[in-house]
Amino acid sequence: MMHAKPAVRNPWAWVPTLYLAEGTPYVMAMTVSVILYKRLGISNTDIALYTSWLYLPWVIKPLWSPFVDMFRTKRFWIVAMQLVLGASFACVALTIPASAFFRYTLAFFWIMAFSSATHDIAADGFYMLGLQEYQQAAFVGVRTIFYRIAMIAAKGILVVLAGTLETRGFSVASAWSVTFFLLAAIMLALFLYHLFALPCPASDRPVPRDPSRSASAAFLRGFVTFFRRKDIVAILAFFLLYRFAEAQLVKMVAPFLLDPRMKGGLGLSTSEVGIVYGTVGAIALMFGGLLGGWVISRNGLRYWLWIMVCAMHLPDAIFIWLSRTMPESLWLINAAVALEQFGYGFGFTAYSLFMIMVCEGEYKTVHYAIATGIMALGMMIPAMSSGWIQEQLGYSGFFLWILVSTIPGFIVAAMIKIEPAFGKKEQ
Repeated sequence: MMHAKPAVRNPWAWVPTLYLAEGTPYVMAMTVSVILYKRLGISNTDIALYTSWLYLPWVIKPLWSPFVDMFRTKRFWIVAMQLVLGASFACVALTIPASAFFRYTLAFFWIMAFSSATHDIAADGFYMLGLQEYQQAAFVGVRTIFYRIAMIAAKGILVVLAGTLETRGFSVASAWSVTFFLLAAIMLALFLYHLFALPCPASDRPVPRDPSRSASAAFLRGFVTFFRRKDIVAILAFFLLYRFAEAQLVKMVAPFLLDPRMKGGLGLSTSEVGIVYGTVGAIALMFGGLLGGWVISRNGLRYWLWIMVCAMHLPDAIFIWLSRTMPESLWLINAAVALEQFGYGFGFTAYSLFMIMVCEGEYKTVHYAIATGIMALGMMIPAMSSGWIQEQLGYSGFFLWILVSTIPGFIVAAMIKIEPAFGKKEQ
């Protein structure tokens, strides 16, 4: 006699692992791919251009999110995408040693990116279906922490592993191939675990389609109401330009740390980059975000907005100092990167909360999907040309350009209107 799968499970049995599985492929596609291609000798121009295109699945994610709602269950999409992600990591590992590795690995990174974006849609929806309202509130911090842990594991531990293998006699291609095979095994293990561990809530079913209405009518109505807002110009400007400088900087940090000093870089090893950027920097980013959320809950977003704008942008100047002084002390480099990442995490809280404020209302799910797509577009477009700009200006000139690029962030912050008590915890 077959036993029915449980409709309810202890959230600790699946929420942490679900968000580990959500965070890992995003970081691998967006950040670790940059380190991989830099170590394999690809130019900064090509790295920035082609890896920035990987943002596209998150840009257009709102367009196929209704498909995930209307066909099969969220649980099905989660486990299916984890299987595809595991296979994608394995295919990247297999093609890294190939002569045409850049073309082949990019193709599999594309599959990874689309699968990861689809997994995000299903996982975030399943979170609301698999937990009661009080549990959703209680575990929101848990999901954030484990998403950040995935970032640290991918950007830090796995990069350090690849660097360690390089120093133990493995070629660069072999070291990274082994690393991606390990990651494939981890993702496939998460697939098998979630196949049995995820609950099967009764509410997790395809959205019923009203035969009297078009399947896309409600979704299109959500689009219309979002773009008809009277303050839509200021909202779009903020979503697209608040991170204009950071979108360019994020693609060139790892190349700057890895490039030899004769090329203007700091000449760090792969393992050292995994520690500086992937571990220390990621932890600072996480604590910045946690502090940002806490202070907003005390005084509200309007009170903290300009402090967060400054925290987001002014620490970018630390890279001008790094490119001019070229310190050899790993402690100083760690401190500088940690300062910039902490400021980014603290300042990004204002962006996140503003998105939530804008997306309140009848169509908040659709509006939030649109907002996240515009957010990804705001990262993709500036990042595409960042490698070319760096190669034209050198690292020192590029970081000066980054400081100039922070100006739009201050302008758009002045354009938006925030309710006085938004984000403030009721006393």
